[in-house]
Amino acid sequence: MGLTIPQIRDNTLRARHLMQRSRQQHFAVGAFNIDNQETLIAISRAAQKLNAPVLVEVSQGEVDAIGLENIRDLVDNYKAEYGIEMYINLDHSPTVEACKQAIDVGYEFIHIDISQANHDATDEEIIEKTKEVVEYARFTGALVESEPHYFGGSSNVHAEAIDYEEIKKTFSTPEGARAFVEATGIDTFAAAVGNLHGKYPVPKELDLELLGSVREAIDCQISLHGGSGTPLHYFKKAAEIGVSKVNINSDMRYAFRTELEKVLKENPDEYAVVKLMPRVYEAVQAVVEEKIQAFGSAGRAVV
Repeated sequence: MGLTIPQIRDNTLRARHLMQRSRQQHFAVGAFNIDNQETLIAISRAAQKLNAPVLVEVSQGEVDAIGLENIRDLVDNYKAEYGIEMYINLDHSPTVEACKQAIDVGYEFIHIDISQANHDATDEEIIEKTKEVVEYARFTGALVESEPHYFGGSSNVHAEAIDYEEIKKTFSTPEGARAFVEATGIDTFAAAVGNLHGKYPVPKELDLELLGSVREAIDCQISLHGGSGTPLHYFKKAAEIGVSKVNINSDMRYAFRTELEKVLKENPDEYAVVKLMPRVYEAVQAVVEEKIQAFGSAGRAVV
């Protein structure tokens, strides 16, 4: 059941107020990926238990698997059932058209990432297409996020070590961030300061001094992608500096799969898998709760 334009605009206005609160009160909002209903339930339960605002996010692959409008309906249903403050973020959308479709359906947060689909995209192409999404989003008030270059890693569990010398080549700079924000008019800048997608065998290290310099250079919101596998103290500092949104995916996927494997092994004769899912919910929920506490967003929901 689709949302009306007034309902969409009311949701996006509330989303904008949330981002303002995050800056004023120095907390970050967790953006948690889903690729199934079970993960959405775990996120909803964590948000309810801790009275925390959350973003549910989906990348193009997850949209293809579940459906753009189905995701909207699922989130709205669980938001009502659990009485929580929850929004949808379209994550790393590779095309302008896909972003427009999500805006039309009522997604409150839109991440346009041209370099995701084309690592060789020019600065001019990235700016032009990002501006097109920003302009289109004005109709509903959706918040638009982007970055000026390809963001490394992948949302999976990696065996290789992190090559920070290579990653540093793609770090954000205060000057580059300011120029990109001014050229595009985005609401949220995706900063690269040592964060990268995926879960690695060693902890990630964030350059908080650089993050502070980027914060001073721009007025819009800042997000951190690739939050999985990051020591929790970095999140507290990042929120104090002024990060408003942190993306989490691989840590949840790891918890989901490892717990599911344990439950299946322990119950070889049970074929009603739904009966085995409560422990999986709990494992994913524990990850979400841990992140919410680290972000400082517990108790910050406005319903």
